[in-house]
Amino acid sequence: MASESGSVIRGTRNEGHPVAGPDDTGSAPARSGESLRVTLGKIRRLVPELTAGLPVTIALALIATAGRVVVPIAVQQTVDHGLLHGAPKLRVVGWAAAGAMLAIVVTAAAAYRMNVRLYRMSEAALATLRIRVFGHIHDLSALTQLEQRRGALTSRVTSDVDQMSQFLQLGGMILLLSSGQMLIATVLMTIYSWPLTIVVYASFVPMAVVIRRFQPLLAQRYWAVRERVADMLGAIAESVVGAAVVRAYGAQARTETRVDTSVDRYRSAQTDAQRLVATVFSAGELVAACATCAVVIGGVLLGVGGHLSAGRLVAFLFLVTLFVMPLQTLTEVLNEGANALAGLRRVLDVLDTPQDVRDPGSETGKDLPSGPLGVRFDGVAFAYPGGPPVLQAIDLDIAPQTRVAVVGETGSGKTTLAKLLTRLMDPTAGQVLLGGVPAEQVRFASLRRRVVMVPQDGFLFDLSIADNVRYGCPEAGDADVAAAFTSLGLADWIAGLADGVRTRVGERGSLLSAGERQLVALARAHVAVPDLLVLDEATSSVDPATEVRLARALAALTRGRTSVTIAHRLSTAEAADMVVVVDAGRVVQRGTHAELVAVPGVYQRLHASWTAGVAGDLP
Repeated sequence: MASESGSVIRGTRNEGHPVAGPDDTGSAPARSGESLRVTLGKIRRLVPELTAGLPVTIALALIATAGRVVVPIAVQQTVDHGLLHGAPKLRVVGWAAAGAMLAIVVTAAAAYRMNVRLYRMSEAALATLRIRVFGHIHDLSALTQLEQRRGALTSRVTSDVDQMSQFLQLGGMILLLSSGQMLIATVLMTIYSWPLTIVVYASFVPMAVVIRRFQPLLAQRYWAVRERVADMLGAIAESVVGAAVVRAYGAQARTETRVDTSVDRYRSAQTDAQRLVATVFSAGELVAACATCAVVIGGVLLGVGGHLSAGRLVAFLFLVTLFVMPLQTLTEVLNEGANALAGLRRVLDVLDTPQDVRDPGSETGKDLPSGPLGVRFDGVAFAYPGGPPVLQAIDLDIAPQTRVAVVGETGSGKTTLAKLLTRLMDPTAGQVLLGGVPAEQVRFASLRRRVVMVPQDGFLFDLSIADNVRYGCPEAGDADVAAAFTSLGLADWIAGLADGVRTRVGERGSLLSAGERQLVALARAHVAVPDLLVLDEATSSVDPATEVRLARALAALTRGRTSVTIAHRLSTAEAADMVVVVDAGRVVQRGTHAELVAVPGVYQRLHASWTAGVAGDLP
């Protein structure tokens, strides 16, 4: 079954009809403007691991910050009770220093435990999120995947989630410690002097207004940053995968320009976001300086009036520093948080994409009946979003154990017919029935086990030949794989490889020729032992000698099974039990090759064209 999953993920535009791109949906602006509360509520429901044990982690954060405020208390006690009012009291100073040292050791241990818990929690949560996003992408229909750029989908599972990981593990730690430090500092400042505490908070009111105003702008800027990251990854990936084409057409300069443009667009978006963050950070620096000046002036006035001791004023200034430092740090956390939030919203955007081809599941879904499967198209129609009809009013019955060839000109709807048959997409009207069961009612586990599709471009993974074949049957051993090639008449080809079935195929099968990739794809279908076999002309990329051998192998493979072949070659149609002719999205003829070639029509015209082409290829 690897062939079908590979073809879905790779998704190419078929039948010449346009599909909507990611920018056509309009989802990005809506998602980027979504409130923080709504976004966090969604992620908590999707990934409960994110908040598992959070109260304990917060408690450890509060303990970890206590050591930082012990020093101001020790200073206050030392000044007021150890240094003033007579000779220095060394015992008081010693106890204050010892108490501060003990508190610092305890808080260091708490900080260690908090960090460990935070890392474990974040990695567990993000692993769950990655799995859910990856699984959801695979559950989307081929049509939905066609609407998305491959680089954009990949970046959401990798780059966007990685950005969240960095924030949770570093920014989350800073956020917890800073929040705890500000809370404890506020309590102590209030105890020492509530009027000065009011002065400090009043100084930061403008800062809160600025942050609240800039937060939506920052969210939009970092949404743009994550979009540019996706564009850059897509451009780089395509230039690497298509390196041979780039060199063949001397397009290095154009390709470099495209990649450079995507990199520059990312740099520009990142710079715009950082400029906004710098504005907030500078405002924080200014407000912090104003708050410190106000405390000094107010503290001196209170001290002169006898309402504040010298030790309390010095301790209060320490506490103001401990209060201000987290606020300044939080502007940097705001930067990373906005970036991570944009990535999170892009991930949620994928998870919110509806599964238009749904698995009915084990409770309501049905299994296909045992034995060879018959196929029925009942008034089936299909159109891509915003495009003209691709298929119209298709009524077709295929008896079990019948070998069918579907022929027609390019763009007639042949491949779309195959995708509807294997439920990679659902019809916009009508029903496809397999063994008498509507396809949308069949559980995916049953459908994928009984129905196998071999696309024209047999996708291979960067594994050995045996591992690729085993995608059709995970339990197959190397001996079973070798036996499959023998059954297909390909034992001599396998024997000619240096490592036999353990030969590596390279990324996307790049170490094999196009014809050799098809041989592996056919062996993969063979070991799956399907009851319905759908082939998008699996022999179209092989040389004539291999085609003869494969024709015999396919005859054995399809014997006793229902098979539907999208035929591009004359020999395939001639060998079929029934030929179905598709023209402009409609079934216009059906019958045997001998019947159809004898009457004027589309098939006779196609046959004449094929015959002329074959004759032209002869020496």
